[in-house]
Amino acid sequence: MRTDGKKPSGLQRRLARIGYFFCIPYSLHFLVFIAYPLSFSLVLVFHKWDIVSPMKWVGLANFARLSSDLLFFRALLNTLVFLAIHIPLQIAVALFFAELLNSRIRLRGFFRAAYFAPVVVSGVVVTILWQHLYAEETGLLNGILTKLGLGRVPWLSSPYWAMPSIALMATWKNVGLYIVLFLAGLQGISPDLYEAAELDGASRWRMFWHITLPMLNPVVVLVLVLSTIGGFSLFIEPYMMTGGGPLNSTLSAVLYIYKQAFYFYRMGYAATLGFVFAVIIFAVVALQRRFVEREVYV
Repeated sequence: MRTDGKKPSGLQRRLARIGYFFCIPYSLHFLVFIAYPLSFSLVLVFHKWDIVSPMKWVGLANFARLSSDLLFFRALLNTLVFLAIHIPLQIAVALFFAELLNSRIRLRGFFRAAYFAPVVVSGVVVTILWQHLYAEETGLLNGILTKLGLGRVPWLSSPYWAMPSIALMATWKNVGLYIVLFLAGLQGISPDLYEAAELDGASRWRMFWHITLPMLNPVVVLVLVLSTIGGFSLFIEPYMMTGGGPLNSTLSAVLYIYKQAFYFYRMGYAATLGFVFAVIIFAVVALQRRFVEREVYV
């Protein structure tokens, strides 16, 4: 719209119509795949529906059921345990390798591509690969431990080892993306800052702590948020590797919602779990940004 009081010309009107035309595909996508599913899910929250029978209005009964569903809270706790292991490990590993790849080493381009390769591999393929690595009798990891004179580890059959094992695998799968993000952030830091600090006699550790980390704060926040959202979405790994066991120790919140919907056909209850879970994710991400995000001054 023009602000000078003049009417738009014919060419401007035609260009505006063309712009609206190009918005149609995204508008249709938004309506069909975002707006409609969200609206339908909101309706399901207040109904009982098993796909076959007609919907039955139950009001807030789904929320009342949720408040006493101990298995959902167990699944939520499992997801938080996964995040507590996965996020610090992923940030530390990604930042470490980004620092290495930012230095002048031979075959730097090859290593950058190699670290990113697992990101583009199908999650199902990665899960099957790590299942073989974790196999208690024939797995490569236990084979190495046996040759070192150590005992076999029940990576996926022990309630104590299963979730850390899944967190380790998820870190290997996703760390390449965060290496790229950290590497981009490192390359955006002016070398003059390090040169000035070196002239003042600062050690490498002090330069890392007082220059690198503060300048990388926007990237750290981005990685933290993406890792949190991705971690809360944990599904393929426990679904394929353990089915949520042993003893529900790897039952993630998303896997539990999936089972409620497609194992027991409790669509209304699954929708309620999904909305509550979305609110929890939003709250966690908001808290992270509140306490981690800082202004960067150059």
